[in-house]
Amino acid sequence: MSASPAPKPSATPPELLRNFCIIAHIDHGKSTLADRMLQLTGVVEARNMRAQYLDRMDIERERGITIKSQAVRLPWAPKAGPNADKTHILNLIDTPGHVDFTYEVSRSLAACEGAILLVDAAQGIEAQTLANLYLAMENDLHIIPVLNKIDLPAAQPEKYAAELARLVGCEPDEVLRVSGKTGEGVIELLDLVVDTMPAPKGDPNAPARALIFDSVYDTYRGVVTYVRVIDGHLTKRDRILMLSTHVQHEMLEVGVIAPEPVSSQGLGVGEVGYLITGVKDVRQSRVGDTVTTVTNPATVALGGYKDPRPMVFSGLYPLDGSDYPDLREALDKLQLNDAALVYEPETSVALGFGFRCGFLGLLHLEIVRERLEREAGLALISTAPNVVYRVVMDDGKEFTVTNPSEFPTGKILEVNEPVVRATVLAPSEFVGTIMELCQTRRGQLLGMDYLSEDRVELRYQLPLAEIVFDFFDALKSRTRGYASLDYEPIGEQVADLVKVDILLQGEAVDAFSAVVHKDKAYAYGVKMASRLKDLIPRQQFEVPIQAAIGARVIARENIRAIRKDVLSKCYGGDITRKRKLLEKQKEGKKRMKMVGRVEVPQEAFIAALASEPDPTKESGKK
Repeated sequence: MSASPAPKPSATPPELLRNFCIIAHIDHGKSTLADRMLQLTGVVEARNMRAQYLDRMDIERERGITIKSQAVRLPWAPKAGPNADKTHILNLIDTPGHVDFTYEVSRSLAACEGAILLVDAAQGIEAQTLANLYLAMENDLHIIPVLNKIDLPAAQPEKYAAELARLVGCEPDEVLRVSGKTGEGVIELLDLVVDTMPAPKGDPNAPARALIFDSVYDTYRGVVTYVRVIDGHLTKRDRILMLSTHVQHEMLEVGVIAPEPVSSQGLGVGEVGYLITGVKDVRQSRVGDTVTTVTNPATVALGGYKDPRPMVFSGLYPLDGSDYPDLREALDKLQLNDAALVYEPETSVALGFGFRCGFLGLLHLEIVRERLEREAGLALISTAPNVVYRVVMDDGKEFTVTNPSEFPTGKILEVNEPVVRATVLAPSEFVGTIMELCQTRRGQLLGMDYLSEDRVELRYQLPLAEIVFDFFDALKSRTRGYASLDYEPIGEQVADLVKVDILLQGEAVDAFSAVVHKDKAYAYGVKMASRLKDLIPRQQFEVPIQAAIGARVIARENIRAIRKDVLSKCYGGDITRKRKLLEKQKEGKKRMKMVGRVEVPQEAFIAALASEPDPTKESGKK
C-alpha cells in the first residue's frame, strides 16, 4: 500500500481567510462601499483609484449598475479585538442588485461563508433586499446587517435600523452604520468581518476540489476560470480534470485577484483565485463544475448550481445575413461570461437566420444585446419579447411554444402560461394605485403586510407575460419611483390566450405574430396594423394590412396605391377616351395585385418590433 501524499503547504492558512460578499437592492451603494474597502486595505493606489473600481464594463459604468460579480483579495489586520495585528486575507465579492442578475448573486453566495446585507439609510428595505437575504439564509451564511449612506440629509438610520433588526433577528444597536462615500464606519465593518465571520472549513489533505463560480474569455489567454478551493491544494504544476466533462487540461497559471490578476504558486483550502489553461473552447469550463487533479482525483463532485430558468425569450437576428457565424461565436463567448444566457438557432421567413435566446428579464435582454453590439461589432434586430407557453390539443398532444410562429393550429383544449409570485414594496399611500395596476394585468392578491407604519409589502400572483414588458416602468411611474419589485416563478395556469397574426395582402408575416390574452387581442391588432400602415412604403397597388385570430379578421388598415396620372396627356377631347384609359389602368392594377409581392423594408421590422420609445432616452438626445 502506498503512503498517503504529504500535505502541501497552503499559501494562506484557512483560519486567516474570510470569504464574504456584499448583497443589496440596486443602487444601495455596494460598489461604493467596495471602493472604500479597496482604498483602506491599500490594494489600489490613490492615483489608480476611480469610482466603482470593480465595475469593469463600459455599460456598467455608464448605467451605474453592477452586471457581473467581481472577486477581489484584501489584506486586513484589525487594530483591536481578539485578532489584533494578525493580517487576515478577505476575499470580497461585489454582486449585482437587479432582479435580472440574481443568478450571479446565487453563485457568489456559494463561494462565501458570510454576507454583508446593505440597506440604504434613506430608502430602507426594498424588494431585492428581501430576495437576497432569503438567498443568503438558504446558503446558511453569517449575515452582518449594515446601513449605508448615513451621510445623506434624508437618511433615517434609527427608523431603518429597527426595520432591519426585526428582519434579521438582532438588536437595532447591532446594525452597523457606515458611509461608503466618506468612509465612516468602514474600518469597524472590516474588523467585524474578521472577528465574527467563520473561517472556511475544508480538508487540506484530501484530493483537490475547487468550485468554478465564474469564467471569462480573454482574447489573448483563452478561458480564465475563477474558482473557490474547498478541499486540497492546486499548484501551477498540476494537471487538472473537470469532473462533469472528464476533460484534462495543463495548468499554465494560477493566481489571485488583488484586484488585478497576480500569479502565485498555488491555492489552498478556502482560497479564491483564477486558473488559466490556455483553452480556447468556451464550453470546456462550465460554471458550477468541480476542478480536481489528474494525479489524485476526487470522486465526489461538489454540488453545482441550479440551472437558471429563462423567463423571457426573444429572437436575435443580424441585420446583415453574412454576420450569422460572427453572432454564433459572440454568443458562445458571452455565454461563458454570462451563464444565465441560453440560445438555439432559429430561422424566420422575414428576418433570415438568427438565434432564439432566453433571458432572465428585460434588463438582461437589453444588456446582452448591447454587449453583443459593442464587443462583437454586430448590428442586430431583436423581436418582441415573449414567454414560454404549453399548449394542449384536443387529441392530447402537447406543444411547447417559445415563439408565436410555433403556436399550433387546430382544436386547442387549453393554453398554459407561466405565472410568478411578485413582491412589491412601496410607501402605504400608493397601495390603491398598485392594486389597480396589478388587477389590469390579471393579478391575484396573495397577501399584504405592513413592515412599518408607512411601508407596505404586497404579494401578487401575476402572469409572467403581463410583467416582462413594461410593468416595472408603469409601477415606477405610478409610485413616483418609490416602489420596488421582485418576482420568482411558481408554476403555470390555464389562460384564455389566442395567437394574433398580421397579414399583408393575405399572407401572414411570422415576425409580427403574438400570443396575447383574448381581451387584449383587438387592441394589439389595431396597434400593429396602424403602425405598419405608417412604416411600409406605398406600392403600385393597394395593400391591405389585417390582424386575424385564425380565420377571423379583427382589424384592418389599407395602404393606398401610388397612382400615375394617365389623363395628363388628354387635353380636352371626348370623355369616352379618358374613361377607356382609366379602365385600362384599373385592369393593370388588378393584374399587378394578383402577382405583386409586398417587400417589407428592414427598417419597418425594426421600428414595428421595437417597444414604445423610451422618453428618458429621447430627452437625452434633445
